[in-house]
Amino acid sequence: MNRARNILLAVLTALFTLLLPAYAAAADGVGTAGRIDDKYITFFCFGVMAFFTILVIVLSLIQGKLDAKKDQRRHDLDRFNS
Repeated sequence: MNRARNILLAVLTALFTLLLPAYAAAADGVGTAGRIDDKYITFFCFGVMAFFTILVIVLSLIQGKLDAKKDQRRHDLDRFNS
């Protein structure tokens, strides 16, 4: 019971700490980045999409290289053990 209460308190504290500055900085639609318009949102979303696309491609290439090394190592072990 005590642990659950501590976890709930920690989560509520974290939410309060993160939401209060955002609420204070976003008065009248002007945040820390200035006035946000549709062009800004569009380019930001394109940047997010590009980031995750590039991330998936790079991680897939890394996984392909690691799989090739694993297959080569397995082939070498089979060749030397036979």
